[in-house]
Amino acid sequence: MTLEDLGFNSFFENYIIDNNLKDFDIGRVIAEHKELYIIKTLKGDFEAEITGNLRYTAKGREDYPAVGDWVLITIYDNNFALIHKILPRYSIIKRRTPGKLSDIQVIATNIDYAFIVQSVDRDFNINRLERYLAICNSAKIIPIIILSKIDLISELELENIINKIKSRITDVPIIPISNKTKDGLDKLKAIIKKGKTYCVLGSSGVGKSTLINTLYGDQIMQTETISESSKKGKHKTTHRELVILESGGILIDNPGMREVGLADINDGLELTFKNIFEISENCKFRDCSHTHEIGCAVIEAVNNGEIDKGAYENYLKMLKEKEFFESTVVERRKKEKDLSKIVKNYKKFLKKNKRK
Repeated sequence: MTLEDLGFNSFFENYIIDNNLKDFDIGRVIAEHKELYIIKTLKGDFEAEITGNLRYTAKGREDYPAVGDWVLITIYDNNFALIHKILPRYSIIKRRTPGKLSDIQVIATNIDYAFIVQSVDRDFNINRLERYLAICNSAKIIPIIILSKIDLISELELENIINKIKSRITDVPIIPISNKTKDGLDKLKAIIKKGKTYCVLGSSGVGKSTLINTLYGDQIMQTETISESSKKGKHKTTHRELVILESGGILIDNPGMREVGLADINDGLELTFKNIFEISENCKFRDCSHTHEIGCAVIEAVNNGEIDKGAYENYLKMLKEKEFFESTVVERRKKEKDLSKIVKNYKKFLKKNKRK
């Protein structure tokens, strides 16, 4: 095995050379359990913790290691390692932490492709698909839609679902599969490239772990069936984990996400709702909100069927959520700045009175 087999490339190598960091061992985070990490290196796998300095300088969750990160470490004799530095990330998938207005949860880093998995029997939700796409587009990660459990519906029903997706989402590959009958898996395997990293996203119970087991060829991820009473998934994955396929591809599984809260998705919305943004160039007012203005080209396009009404409503909902998140972040940073100023002034006061 080489570092390239784990996804290492010139992006990381050049950074190490330019910053004279060759004295450290290099590894990739393959699992995370709270603040204990499993690092895969050419010397084996090691349990690891971050140094006190890395912990002290961290300003938020994004400054801690995440599954997919390349890190510089010191290895000790007892199969333990210390993480000194996280190498720059070329991509990061994140969402708003459930139940918290302005906190970010890192899902995975240094991802090339995202498999967005939805089961066609119960989980299918095109609005949620667009949410995942916005997150992926913001991170500059190539999305691929995986429709699982196609053995549970008819060919006509499957065709209707695919047409529904294509009416709102363009230029994104759609691969229907069945983990039970193996239909579509050859097509999926054919797009997995050696040394590239794939993140598997989706709700609980859509077959993500079963898919990874199938691709890996062994039972490496625990799975559990759908609850008959609630019809909700009971996903056995409780943490993020990276595995290397025999074909050379690298897969990251994730716990099922019931909430896909949007964080700072930058231009993710523009790429996801490209049609809306292109038509909005013809709006009468530059600051048009596309909700009530006279001369709004977007509203006109919705009324004449040029823009799908469902896509339009989902766009407005996601835009509002994005703006709310950004405003709460600004408010939190202001409070932190004010608090820091108070502490600083108090220290000055103490120092001044101590001299007296």
